[in-house]
Amino acid sequence: MLQAGETAPTFTASVATTAGELEAFDLSEWFDDAPLVVAFFPAAFSSTCTDELASIQSDGDRFAGAGGTVLGVSTDLPWALREFADTEGLQFPLVADHDREGITAFDVVDSFPELGLERVAQRSVFVVDESRTITYAWAADHPGQEPPYEDVLAATRGAEH
Repeated sequence: MLQAGETAPTFTASVATTAGELEAFDLSEWFDDAPLVVAFFPAAFSSTCTDELASIQSDGDRFAGAGGTVLGVSTDLPWALREFADTEGLQFPLVADHDREGITAFDVVDSFPELGLERVAQRSVFVVDESRTITYAWAADHPGQEPPYEDVLAATRGAEH
């Protein structure tokens, strides 16, 4: 896993719009919106992922007040992520890293063979400043662990430009 102080890599993926159309996503185009909170999660509609992203959504005003832009990233297909966002009322982009460029670049590849999940995102959160420096990095020690939201928020405030 990448650590604080390292340069955030870029990657390309896709996002499904509210109209169900696919749009290209390139992380390099988002650095001007820094600080970025990049939240990798294993699977849409799973209980811990749903709880995690709902918590991030409910803290949305706090992240925005800290100058932060939130991006969720999963290896799910873009249409599944669109349905997940619509069902859960998520107002931030969910990036479909189906080719696994992002999870590989950030070194957060995980597998849960007992669930039939191979090469999915390890639950992890990175805060990235406008110079592409990772100022905060966290990864779950076990599948049910959620990020320390207050720490992520504090890191977002600290990375504000």
